[in-house]
Amino acid sequence: MTNDDGIDSAGLAALTRLAAGAGLDVVVAAPAEQSSGASAAITAVRDEGRTLVERRDLPGFDGVQAWAVRAQPGHIVVAALTGWLDPAPDLVLSGVNRGANVGRAVLHSGTVGAVLTAAVHDVRGLAVSLDVALHPTGERHWDAADALFPRLLELLLDAPAGTALSLNVPDRPPSEQRELRHARLAAFGSVQARVDEVGDGGLRLGEIEVGTRPEEGTDGALLAAGHPTLTALRPVTEAEDRLVPEWLARSERRRA
Repeated sequence: MTNDDGIDSAGLAALTRLAAGAGLDVVVAAPAEQSSGASAAITAVRDEGRTLVERRDLPGFDGVQAWAVRAQPGHIVVAALTGWLDPAPDLVLSGVNRGANVGRAVLHSGTVGAVLTAAVHDVRGLAVSLDVALHPTGERHWDAADALFPRLLELLLDAPAGTALSLNVPDRPPSEQRELRHARLAAFGSVQARVDEVGDGGLRLGEIEVGTRPEEGTDGALLAAGHPTLTALRPVTEAEDRLVPEWLARSERRRA
């Protein structure tokens, strides 16, 4: 279990509850501090070359090992899968993120980056995100994925090694959710960065909600319509096109 909102987040507690309730042998290893936007970075705070780790007790989860790590989620996953945890995890569950992870902006998500890092190591992973507005009011529905989780866990356990799934859930009670839909990625995410201030010594970035309506059938559009969305992702791989081979062939002919 990991996330990018930090070990004390309500979303991590919600996903830990679901995993433990499903009978999984749960180990929590999450950033000690907020790490949103970390993507699949493997940076960490180190002391004499050692990543800083602190044992934690999570309220309500007696018997669950938990660690606060001064590192990004991608670093935590790499460490967990390559010798830190014994045995190494069979699954990586990441979230529940405070905010949707939709569109091509999933590239920047630490929540999604954790499961893509797992996929590189041929380990299955599920990232879960709650569609919280940039400036929300009222209470969050951290139980929004409860009814979906058993089905998705079954899917994940039966999926090929290295499968990476991203689930986005509307911020509403389970009884008000529409049916789960498969979705392709929208062109943009739900939130974009912008430069709010430029000065002599630097600049200040802010965030705004994307005003453009997402394309029909994409994760952003379906989520806005009240559907939980599920998307299979893959880590970075070579593009399946002929650009480079054709350019090299032309280059070799010119040299000849």
